[in-house]
Amino acid sequence: MPILDCHTHILPAEIIVQRERLLVREPWFGLLYANPKNRLAMLPDLLAAMDEAGVSQAVAFGFAFVDMGLCRLANEYVLEAARSSGGCLIPFAVVNPAAGEEAIREARRCLEQGARGLGELMPDGQGFSLEGDALDGLAALARAYGAPMLLHVNEPVGHAYAGKGTQGPKEAYALAVRHPENTFLLAHWGGGLPFYELMPEVKGALSRVYYDTAASPYLYEDAIYRHVGGWAASKILFGSDFPLLTPSRCLRRVRRLGLSAEVEAQILYGNAARLLGLGDMSKGR
Repeated sequence: MPILDCHTHILPAEIIVQRERLLVREPWFGLLYANPKNRLAMLPDLLAAMDEAGVSQAVAFGFAFVDMGLCRLANEYVLEAARSSGGCLIPFAVVNPAAGEEAIREARRCLEQGARGLGELMPDGQGFSLEGDALDGLAALARAYGAPMLLHVNEPVGHAYAGKGTQGPKEAYALAVRHPENTFLLAHWGGGLPFYELMPEVKGALSRVYYDTAASPYLYEDAIYRHVGGWAASKILFGSDFPLLTPSRCLRRVRRLGLSAEVEAQILYGNAARLLGLGDMSKGR
């Protein structure tokens, strides 16, 4: 069975060598990478992790910088990495929505050069709200290109950690209601939004909303796969958040749950293949 990791980060050497300076220049980057044990990764690191885990394909993107120059540099690297990967990498483009028209121009450039989606965008880190109008222009562009938007969403309760933001299920729901024709992929289980899909009026507004499992071991008990899979199995996309976590570690936790073969196949590949318009289910390395 092919496996697709829908949430991985890679950066070019030109950015990685600036790590110490960026800890100060980019506050959200500083929160996440002040600890020297937190890795930054390049294409060879991701491909090695994919090989170790038996992952066929991965969605890759850079980091949600405030500085659009850094976003462009990372986007160029991701696009070239995808071109050189033989179909193993599916590129997304990161822009800063707070940059307005500059962000829209960069997003359009990347979509025209092969990016399949926009994200991961980070509201708190980049200075915008999911409830406001900052995403309206990008949402219109994404609709025109049939591109999903991947957004960082946090659970509003529970333990504090570096990078935990204020934008949760309430704000993500408001975004989906504001843009009902857009497809959204909400990172980190959408901050718990799938549980609200048990409310009929909420479920109806979230027909084009999906959830990735990035960093799940740090956030929830593994039983979340069984619970959400009970009513929204077609909306869960496996994601590791590499290099924060390796796909092999995350896959081991999914496979030991004893999910049905059908649900496991949906989570590990089928849902992402449908979302991204991938044809051959057997395609991969």
